[in-house]
Amino acid sequence: MNNPFKMVSLFFSLLLLQVFVLNNILFLGYINPYIYITFVFLYPLKNNRIPFLFYSFLLGLFVDFFSDSGGIHAFSILFIAYIRLFFVRVYFRKTETDYSFFNLNSESFGKVFNYVVTLTVIHHLIYFSFANFSFQNLSTVILNTIFSSIFTLTLYFLGTYIFTKSK
Repeated sequence: MNNPFKMVSLFFSLLLLQVFVLNNILFLGYINPYIYITFVFLYPLKNNRIPFLFYSFLLGLFVDFFSDSGGIHAFSILFIAYIRLFFVRVYFRKTETDYSFFNLNSESFGKVFNYVVTLTVIHHLIYFSFANFSFQNLSTVILNTIFSSIFTLTLYFLGTYIFTKSK
């Protein structure tokens, strides 16, 4: 996905999907999928991280604007965008010279699963921690994180399976 047109269309399609469809889903009163974080997973790895961090922040800010959530989405997605390279190094054993050739579709499912689950849980934990912002609601934060992560991951892997071309 190194084509800039594909990245711009991914940005806006994830934004529109999140804002107009997924933000209106509230399963069992507290489970909400946040599929817009897929942008962080699919954005190509490059040495210059500043544009990527800016685009991630902008995506989170737009979701915050439409969700009236006061910057929580922007901070959460910016955080996972910032730590993404650490987990690429941990799970995929990639170095800076490998970044231009890195593609999630070419990696094994186990590594991709661990990578995506880790970043999703971190995002959701940060998001729900700031949304509740109280130690009295710790069980609510954990439950929201677990169930929303499961819902988000299910949608991500279903979407990946449906939209990935068979080889």
